[in-house]
Amino acid sequence: MTGAGVVFLTTFLAAVVEAIEMVTIVVGVGATRGYRYTLIGAAGGLVVLAIAIAVGGIALAAIPIGPLRLVIGSLLLLFGLQWYRKGIVRVAARGLAGYHAQELQEEEEEEGPPESGFDWTARFLAFKGVTLEGLEIAIIVVSFGASAGQLGPSILGGAAAIVVIGATGFAIKGPLERIPRSFLQLVVGTLLTSFGTFWALEGLGVTWPQSDGDIVLLLVFYALSAASFIGLERRARPRLLAVAQS
Repeated sequence: MTGAGVVFLTTFLAAVVEAIEMVTIVVGVGATRGYRYTLIGAAGGLVVLAIAIAVGGIALAAIPIGPLRLVIGSLLLLFGLQWYRKGIVRVAARGLAGYHAQELQEEEEEEGPPESGFDWTARFLAFKGVTLEGLEIAIIVVSFGASAGQLGPSILGGAAAIVVIGATGFAIKGPLERIPRSFLQLVVGTLLTSFGTFWALEGLGVTWPQSDGDIVLLLVFYALSAASFIGLERRARPRLLAVAQS
C-alpha cells in the first residue's frame, strides 16, 4: 500500500470512532423528535465544520478541545438527564406497549413541536453532536495529513468515514422508528447522558483509562441504573395509588 493509501486508511479508521458517536446522536434524536429539524441542525454543524476547516487549516489542530468538551458535555447532560428521567417514568408506567392516544397527546403537549413551529431542541442537540465530533474528526484529518504531507488522502479518509457511518445509521432508521417511543426516549436519554458525562469530565481534565471505550462502560452503568429505577418505580406505584384512593 502506498503512503497515500496508508494515510487514507489510518484517517478513515480513526475518524470512524468519532463518526459513530456523531451518527448515534443524530439518528437517536431524529427517531425521537423527528428528522426534519434534526437534519437541519446536523447540516448546520457540517457547515460550521467546513468553515472551520477552510479558515483554520492546519491551525485547527491547535484548537483547545477541552473547554469545548466541557461546555457541550454539560449541555448534553442537561438534555439527556431530562429524557432519561422521563423514559424511566414512562417505561415503568406503560412498559413497552407503545403509544396510546393519551400518550400521543402528552408527547405533543410536553415535547413535540407544533406543526407550524420549530423544534429548537432537536436542532440544537444535532448541531452540538455534529460540531463536536466533526471538530475532532477535523483535528484527526489535519494532524495525520500534515504530519505525513498527505492532506488530500487524509481529508478523503475522514469524509469517507462520515459517509459510510452516516449511510449505515440511516439504513437502520426504519427499525428504530418502530421501537416504542417511551423506550426509545429512555435509550436516547441514556446515550446523551453517557456522551455528556464522558465529554464533560474530559473537559475537566479527567483521563479515561480506555479512552472512547469507556463510553461503553458509561452506557452499561446508566442502563443498569435505569433498570433499577424502573423496578423501584413499579413497586412504588401501587402504594402511591392506594394512598391516593384512600
